[in-house]
Amino acid sequence: MGTDMRHPAGGLELAYARVSTTKQSLERQLDALNTAGIPESRTYVDKKSGATVERPGLAGLLAYARPGDVIVVHTLDRLGRNLREVLNLVHDLGQKNIGVRSLADPLPINTADEGMGRIAFLLLALFAEMERTFTAERAAHARAVAEAAGRHIGRPVAHPEDKIEYAKLLKEQGSSLGQIAAKTGIPKTSLHRYLGSVGQQ
Repeated sequence: MGTDMRHPAGGLELAYARVSTTKQSLERQLDALNTAGIPESRTYVDKKSGATVERPGLAGLLAYARPGDVIVVHTLDRLGRNLREVLNLVHDLGQKNIGVRSLADPLPINTADEGMGRIAFLLLALFAEMERTFTAERAAHARAVAEAAGRHIGRPVAHPEDKIEYAKLLKEQGSSLGQIAAKTGIPKTSLHRYLGSVGQQ
């Protein structure tokens, strides 16, 4: 796939498909892209674990694409791991006069089209910016309310400080982790974090 190294004059439609885990199948995306008339030689794929940031298929596609081309995907989310990444990529492609078209989004998008597809993409960008603003405002409001009520801000302490101090005292007295866990009710996994790995059972 993605093996046609020649790039004839005039805009081409290039396809991209991605799954985030090796257990997922590309078949549905590839069938839709093939039905859209894009040959396998101009189809680029990535099938990587979500923990893997390298996407050689996308890198190859971006290296091959030229002004006037349109990148076709099953849905826009195939282009990135989050909405912000997708929007940034589509924006960068637009700066190079490379369009993006989706086939199966609720409102199919074609950024090469100056009509509704372009408006739909701009609305996505607007919604992403609004969500970023709303998230920041909600976090700031929650902090203000908590501070006004004198509550602790941030991750709650899993175990009371007095129990942790008691556990430290027991450790200094030579108790094993099992004995400390039994006396304090703090599981061994947490004791390792509070006391450090002492090699005791």
